[in-house]
Amino acid sequence: MAGQSLKLVRPLLRVPLFAGLRPLQITEIARHADRVKFRPGSVIMNSGQKLDGAYLIVEGQAEFKAATDSWLPCERIEAGALVAEVAMFVDYTAPATIAAVERVNCMIITRAAMLAQMEDEPAVARHFESIYAERLNLAAVELRNIDKLLEEAAGEPATAA
Repeated sequence: MAGQSLKLVRPLLRVPLFAGLRPLQITEIARHADRVKFRPGSVIMNSGQKLDGAYLIVEGQAEFKAATDSWLPCERIEAGALVAEVAMFVDYTAPATIAAVERVNCMIITRAAMLAQMEDEPAVARHFESIYAERLNLAAVELRNIDKLLEEAAGEPATAA
């Protein structure tokens, strides 16, 4: 049984978002995750699709496909990537189509399961809250730096941050 639990948990242990959670907390996330397999060429998610969870690519490769009128190139998504992570917490619409390049095994961490776990165990909610607060703070610093660079480029005096 322990070997099977480790096999379920191992993919989550490699995702930075889950670093710092206790093993039992990660085991609960893995236990409630849906497991889905995709054949090569199968669409994992369509652009504009409402998602009810994040997709962890456990095995295989997928490809992010930008809209046909987009200048963005296709981009490979390797095993270990957590796609649409914010869909675990809030309503989210897929910004692009993602398709399997080869056989892909996914864990879908649903919003319902994640919210239930956070309600049952507030420490899990605090964990994610601290990560997203740190990310927002870093984004705010970057935006202030961009504002400063734009003001300097326009010849305007930089305002105090």
